[in-house]
Amino acid sequence: MILKLDHDFTALNHYIEELSPSLLLFLVDENTHQCCLPLLLGNLETSIPFEIIEITPGEDLKTIETAAQLWSIFADFSADRKALVINLGGGVLTDLGGFVASTYKRGLKFVHIPTTLLAMCDASIGGKTGVDHQGLKNIVGTFCTPEHTFIYPDFLKTLPFRELRSGFAEMLKHGLIADADHWKKLTAEKHLAPEHLAPLIETSMNLKQTIVDQDFKEENLRKTLNFGHTIGHAVESLFLEKNQPVPHGECVALGMIIESFIACIENQMSPSTRDHIVETLCHYYPKLDLSDFSNETLYHLMLNDKKNHSGKLLFSLVTEIGSCNYDYAVDKTVIFEALDQYRKL
Repeated sequence: MILKLDHDFTALNHYIEELSPSLLLFLVDENTHQCCLPLLLGNLETSIPFEIIEITPGEDLKTIETAAQLWSIFADFSADRKALVINLGGGVLTDLGGFVASTYKRGLKFVHIPTTLLAMCDASIGGKTGVDHQGLKNIVGTFCTPEHTFIYPDFLKTLPFRELRSGFAEMLKHGLIADADHWKKLTAEKHLAPEHLAPLIETSMNLKQTIVDQDFKEENLRKTLNFGHTIGHAVESLFLEKNQPVPHGECVALGMIIESFIACIENQMSPSTRDHIVETLCHYYPKLDLSDFSNETLYHLMLNDKKNHSGKLLFSLVTEIGSCNYDYAVDKTVIFEALDQYRKL
């Protein structure tokens, strides 16, 4: 996969001209259709035929049923294996679009043009595709790398603040697990704004890509990218089940706080580091109300986390700013203690 900052879509045009696909399939949601696609099409320099496929935005549509509908639409458009899928959207759309493209006719070429901060610096990078099933996030999916990921930073200006803040959580995670200097630069930004965050995106992109390059199939080092996600995904799934969706990044921030509590309880992290992480994350993110979710319910969902094996819950835990271990087994009682510490914040 090639990552490119593409400020005027020149790189995208060159790639399409060189590839010369039989058909372009633009996958968008209602928001990117309105706010982003006109700018993209206005800068597209090709005579290749194209079709626009719009889906409803939201995590609740990232399902196998939606994938099946998209497979049928591809067939209706007579898409052959020379067609190119262009996923224009956030993490939900790149996950779903990558999964559909990677499975239709055993694989079509696809590119990502992420439109959210979350997708630019994290979700569109690394070749993971997937859909949710029976309340479990990304439980069905493939490892399949996009041909290119084109980053157009001006799309950040289309985002509401809450979506910008959501993506910022993944950038903070990159600093916590791999680069203390990146964490320091990010946390110097007390008020999040697109023009301040855009220069920091490339560092996050490269941090994630470097980890993925060393461990594409997530057998060792790549597991560190799951810091905050074991608990965060469980919480996100429960809010989605209640039809009260919470942005992914807010759930990851919660997960990073609770998993920092776990690391400290397990003597993997000093109390001073824990306090620094918790205070910093609480500055940016509101506390989520977990009163409707018991510890047992959350624990049951965590048991389905893909990193687990042999019945053990395995966590990725930050030990100090810029360093993270993985495959750390944590007992149920410790998880409950950390959850209770979050509830008392």
